[in-house]
Amino acid sequence: MSDADPTPDTPAPRSDAARRPEVTRRRSDARHYTHLQEMWGTVVVVDLVEGARAWPSDEELEATIHQAVDLMHWVDEVFSSYRETSLVSALRSGRLAEADLRAADPDHAALMEVIAACRWGREVTGGSFDPWAVSGGFDPSGYVKGWAAELVADLLVERGFDNVCVNAGGDIVTRGHPVPGQPWRIGIRHPDDPEAIVRVEELEDGAIATSGAYERGDHIVDPHTHGPAHGARSATVVALNAGLAEILSTALIVAGRNGAIWAASERGCRAYVVDPAPADTAWSTSWVGDRMRRAG
Repeated sequence: MSDADPTPDTPAPRSDAARRPEVTRRRSDARHYTHLQEMWGTVVVVDLVEGARAWPSDEELEATIHQAVDLMHWVDEVFSSYRETSLVSALRSGRLAEADLRAADPDHAALMEVIAACRWGREVTGGSFDPWAVSGGFDPSGYVKGWAAELVADLLVERGFDNVCVNAGGDIVTRGHPVPGQPWRIGIRHPDDPEAIVRVEELEDGAIATSGAYERGDHIVDPHTHGPAHGARSATVVALNAGLAEILSTALIVAGRNGAIWAASERGCRAYVVDPAPADTAWSTSWVGDRMRRAG
């Protein structure tokens, strides 16, 4: 979730036995558990793989999954711009002023962290990432999904699962290894062909996010023109955390090649970007970062 790596104290998740799901797939032979959860307008996939520590019991596994789902619901309740009762909706409507937020309230504290991260993102990208430029007022959804995926991954590790992959609709957070000594391998799809993988990234403790118009249409707004962003067809960023990856990938859809320098200058980041049609070209920031490091 980077923006100075915001990691606020996680508020106690709200319990609701009626909405608790079942573990959706169990591979006991491989000690590999997968859970799918509809959330945040997408499907969140949680993969857990047995590590060096003793594997928690089935009861502990199910309790941990319930806690993770409760955490996802809490994020939705606080940050969804589609929920009239959320804090973000109150902020957007003017029913709540930013000056009225209080750090002593866990929900308020989390929103304050997210606002600070979004301000950082707006500054570092020269305004190409700007949650205040969208219709209806402040909407941090271009950051929150990645930030929340980080919270879920950290919760799972704290509960005894060493090897974790959380995929929140393309915002992916990884911890540990899927197989001893091997990294998680994440395929990047071609923006025009969902069956084509154009690049594979390897991650251990890190994150990757991809932004583009190929699934949700022109949903990213160019803050400079207030129209659809057309700087790139798709942008994938590998970063130390998913909030930063989300900020940079969203901003690169706006800025395109003009964002190469600030994308490469962020520590631990690299980007892979497909140019706008009709160009059949792509570029990455690795060469920019390498030159900057040599020059420094």
